[in-house]
Amino acid sequence: MAKGRNNLLGVGGQRKKLSRGDQQGAVQSRNADRKAAVDQKQELLKKMRERAQGAEGAEAATGGEE
Repeated sequence: MAKGRNNLLGVGGQRKKLSRGDQQGAVQSRNADRKAAVDQKQELLKKMRERAQGAEGAEAATGGEE
C-alpha cells in the first residue's frame, strides 16, 4: 500500500484533444470574454473616479464652511 502513494503519475487527469476549429472558436470566445472584462473594469474605474471626485468636492465644501 505504501508503494502506490509515491507514484503520482496520472493523478491530474488528461487534457481533451481539440480540433483546429474548436481551438479557433475557443480563441474567439476568449477574446470576447477579455473584451467584456476590460469593459467592466473601465466602467468600475469610471464609477470609482466619479465617487472620488464627489468625495473631494464634498470635503472642500464642508472644509470651507468651518
